Amino acid sequence: MDGFQAYGAGKAGGAFDPATFIRQPQTVVRILCWLFSIVILGCVANEGYVNRPEEVEPYCIFNRNQNACNYGIAMGTLGFLCSAAFLALDVYFPQISGVKDRKKAVMADIVVSALWAFIWFVGFCFLANQWQVSKKEDNPLNEGADAARATIVFSFFSIFTWGGLTLLSLERLKRVSFEEEYNKLFSPPLA
Repeated sequence: MDGFQAYGAGKAGGAFDPATFIRQPQTVVRILCWLFSIVILGCVANEGYVNRPEEVEPYCIFNRNQNACNYGIAMGTLGFLCSAAFLALDVYFPQISGVKDRKKAVMADIVVSALWAFIWFVGFCFLANQWQVSKKEDNPLNEGADAARATIVFSFFSIFTWGGLTLLSLERLKRVSFEEEYNKLFSPPLA
C-alpha cells in the first residue's frame, strides 16, 4: 500500500494544470453549456423583438408572447452565470481536501445540472410551441426567424449538455464516495 495514493483529497493542494483541466470531459461539456447560454441570450436579446412603425412597443417574435422572450433571456443569463460558477468550482475542486466538502460540491453539481436539464426541456417545449403558433401576419418579413430557430435548437442542445453534466457528476460522486470509504479503511487511527 506504500505506492498507492487516494483519488483527489490525497493530492489536494497541487499546482493547477490548465491543459489537463481543459481536456476533462466535464470541463468540455460545461464550456458547451456556457456557450449555448450565450447563443440563446444573444439571439433573443438581439433579434427576439420586432419594431413596427404603427406600434409603440416592440413585441416578441414568439407569438407576441413577452413571457417567451423573457424566459429565453432569463434562462440564457442564469445558465451563463451558473455555468461560469460551476466552472470556477471545477477549477477549485482539486484544492478541496475534505472528502465531505468534496461530496457536498459534487451533490450540488448533480442537483443543479439535473435542474437545468429540466429547465431547458421546459424552455425548448415552450419556445418551440410559441414559435409554431406564431401568426405570419405578425411578422410578414420574417424578421428574427433565424434567431428564433437558433434559440429553439440551442435550447434543445442544452437539455443534453446539462443532462451529460448530471451523468458526469454522478460518476464523480462514485469516485468521491470510493475515496471516503478508502479513507475510513486505511487511515491511521487517531492517538
